[in-house]
Amino acid sequence: MKKNMGKEDRFLRILFAMIVGVLYYKGVIEGTFAIVLGTLAVVFVLTSFLNFCPLYLPFGINTNKTKK
Repeated sequence: MKKNMGKEDRFLRILFAMIVGVLYYKGVIEGTFAIVLGTLAVVFVLTSFLNFCPLYLPFGINTNKTKK
């Protein structure tokens, strides 16, 4: 797997996951909506730690700005 995520992208994904977690903990989101957002948050955290997003491949997106 080639890294295709930059620092800003990873930061925003983790921030989103933390916000979803807080909203769920506070009871602001619940039910099916909370499950969908929670699943998306888990995927965002996993892809952030891997520095790789499989959905970027078909579209040719690469936010990683490091030199090769």
